[in-house]
Amino acid sequence: MRKRMTGFAAVAAASALVLAGCSGGGAGEGGGDADFDAEPTGTLSAWGFENADDVGTSRMDYAAEQLSDVEIDLDATAFDAQKFTTRIASGDVPDVVQMDRRYVTTYAAQGLIMSLDECFAAQDVTPDEHWYPSVVDDVTYDDQVWAVPQFYQPPAILVNKKVLAEAGVTADQIDTSKPDVLLEAIGKMYQESGGNPTRLGLDPVATGQGPLWILGMGGQLTDDEGAPTLDDESNIAGIELLKQITDAQGGFAGVKSFTDSFDTFGDNNQYVTNQVGAQVNAQWYPNVLGPYADQIDIEAVPFRDADGEPFSVASGTAFVVPVGAENPAAACAWMINLTSDDAWMAAGDARAQTLKDEGGLNTGLFTGSPAADQAIRDKFVVETGNAGFDQVISTFYDVVDYGQSFGSSPAGQEIQNELNNAITAALLGDKTPEEALADAQDAAMRAYENATAG
Repeated sequence: MRKRMTGFAAVAAASALVLAGCSGGGAGEGGGDADFDAEPTGTLSAWGFENADDVGTSRMDYAAEQLSDVEIDLDATAFDAQKFTTRIASGDVPDVVQMDRRYVTTYAAQGLIMSLDECFAAQDVTPDEHWYPSVVDDVTYDDQVWAVPQFYQPPAILVNKKVLAEAGVTADQIDTSKPDVLLEAIGKMYQESGGNPTRLGLDPVATGQGPLWILGMGGQLTDDEGAPTLDDESNIAGIELLKQITDAQGGFAGVKSFTDSFDTFGDNNQYVTNQVGAQVNAQWYPNVLGPYADQIDIEAVPFRDADGEPFSVASGTAFVVPVGAENPAAACAWMINLTSDDAWMAAGDARAQTLKDEGGLNTGLFTGSPAADQAIRDKFVVETGNAGFDQVISTFYDVVDYGQSFGSSPAGQEIQNELNNAITAALLGDKTPEEALADAQDAAMRAYENATAG
């Protein structure tokens, strides 16, 4: 069981649960004549489907049953951005590609993928009704939707009740909207030896979850057109709070070195070994901790924005149809079937059976679709017998409603990378937050201008 769940979680960590779990009008330059209304037949080529697990294979089996006249040619290698543009340029064009949602708007602006508005119309799907609005926002550009999204696993804060109790801290003190209260609690839990951390009061996952802190504290990463706004003064508050948190625990360099040593997916993970009092985690991580339920005592609290309200950000993967795809009608039908409520129920059943056979706790599936999430929860997510895990599962279901998009931008991936660079420089003290964000803005803007040129 532990080996299987570790593999599942590793995939999730890398790609937010890949299927394992002509800018402007129409379908884009060269793709405007795509007939999404045509009968889906023939061969469909799909790429980017690495490490499909029971959630992925059950959905693909379901889609194959619905499209009996379509033969699926599946390339199970991982998506690669450089390889994608090379394949498009050479004419080696798949019909469907799975990728992180942060890439979608870049390719839309460059005219490399098709708008799917006509696909949704042909399949009688209304995106804002089928998926969470924040998930749709991730793949919307120039008033068109360019991808079929899947998955949305919200972050929250997992607290280690053993560490909290030992330090005399309560879960309600782990409140990101009250820095003074939070920092006092962190100080009570933090331990060090020779100046090096041996226990963190709170691991903020500063670079991995950087946008959560920036947006949650009132910042913005892009404007309404998708241009980067990293140097907006509203972004300073999130970085300053992160610096307070890391400085209170020996400084960012020590914190980063310590967290890099965690056995995150193993028997000596940071909750079993009490190396953290609290840590920001996406919804997939309780799957990792499930096998250790009898060794740990955990609870979850929502990440709260500057106003004290629960806050989350959407992330996940999506399916796109490249310009030049030979079978867009089959691509459209296949993508919609893969993300239908019935396909997700098949996935929920497969996951429940796996957990029954191998042991484990059912923490639910977070699909990107509110109807599917609720149906899976109602049918498959039962009380685990562990009050802490039940509370954790419930908390993640609660915070999914508070999602916000990172912001759809042709420079989406570069904005993420440059923000991480800025956070690292500021937390290390190499630059002030203002200097770090200004440099990040310059680099992100160059990427944006390159992506939108012509």
